[in-house]
Amino acid sequence: MTNTPMPRLVFMLLAMSGLLTACGQGNESNDASAATKVRGVSDTEIVLGSHTDLSGPIATLGVDGINGARMRFDEVNAEGGIHGRKIRYVVEDTQYQVPKAIQAANKLIHRDKIFAMAIALGTPTTNAVLTQQLKEGVPNLFPITGARTMVDPFHRLKFNARGMYYDEMRAAMKYFVTEKGAKSVCVIYQDTEYGEETLQAANDQAAELGVGITATSSHKPTESEFTAAIIKLRDAGCDLVMMGTVVRDTILVLESVRKLGWTGASFVGSNAAYNQVVADQESGAGEGYYAFVHMAMMYRDNPPTEAAAQWWDRFVERHGRDPEYVAMEAYRNADVIVEALRRAGSDLTVDSFVAALESIDNYTDIFGYTLSFGPDKHQGVSESTLSQVRDGRWHTLETSISF
Repeated sequence: MTNTPMPRLVFMLLAMSGLLTACGQGNESNDASAATKVRGVSDTEIVLGSHTDLSGPIATLGVDGINGARMRFDEVNAEGGIHGRKIRYVVEDTQYQVPKAIQAANKLIHRDKIFAMAIALGTPTTNAVLTQQLKEGVPNLFPITGARTMVDPFHRLKFNARGMYYDEMRAAMKYFVTEKGAKSVCVIYQDTEYGEETLQAANDQAAELGVGITATSSHKPTESEFTAAIIKLRDAGCDLVMMGTVVRDTILVLESVRKLGWTGASFVGSNAAYNQVVADQESGAGEGYYAFVHMAMMYRDNPPTEAAAQWWDRFVERHGRDPEYVAMEAYRNADVIVEALRRAGSDLTVDSFVAALESIDNYTDIFGYTLSFGPDKHQGVSESTLSQVRDGRWHTLETSISF
């Protein structure tokens, strides 16, 4: 064994200690850098994601929603982005199927590493992924569903900008019973989370009004034959039928009503079936159908504002067809996201973004509707508008209705 002079040994030990310390400091620096990196945010872009129906039973809603949102994001990108970052909007098709929604959300969160889920579609599909999404710290922004789970229970990462189906149906029943004199209330609904929420709203409002539910009928989302169900409700003497249906089954129900020649009852739905295709039925089955919604359908010959008219023309030029109201809704919601990103500043984090969204109060969109948020208020709207199909178009009958 070679003897090493003490001073030299001390020097070597000190050198080794310094080297280890330097390595440790380097790791701490890297760790700190990693900790400050925000998922979905780089120097040049912000990644947003959406799961929606582009080819399934409610694709009429999904396609228009994505078209409206992407239109606003593309406009912002064309102007140079937000604080030097452009928005990359990654969209996955779920065909309105829960397994596909789970697969899509996993990809968006873990592979695409999105900053936020923006304007996703569907109650069962969104509910299926929401718990895990929030656990991963991914905000849920303005989904195209009025399920109560989008805001209740309160969560700092959940924001909604449309009416709740539950609230809309309670408002509808109260209005038709107290204002229109309906006496025999019935419910036809999908055997889904969405449909069950409609039934619950009807039961709760009936109890508050002191009236009973005369009859109910449930069905699978894929069901296509409603003759027996309509005969049951007709024979029960219903004069108000609350509908927990979406576009396809709404049309089929109304067609059955027409074929059976049933008149004298009011059929009332919510946002979920508020679509021009219902009004466009050549048979006229949609005539007289009511919907309680948070945003009324717009037509080019009566735009609420000049900015809305210009938006309509840009949409038609871009997509070659007229927009549905969900395109209006999604465009507006995308604009709210853009405004929050601007307010959050260049040092964008989830916390700064949430605080920015909560600071938006009395925001009025180009269509004339107002949204307000706050630290304890992530539901942007609180009132409904009553619309009815007349002569193949939706007409607004009443505004500012609540239960």
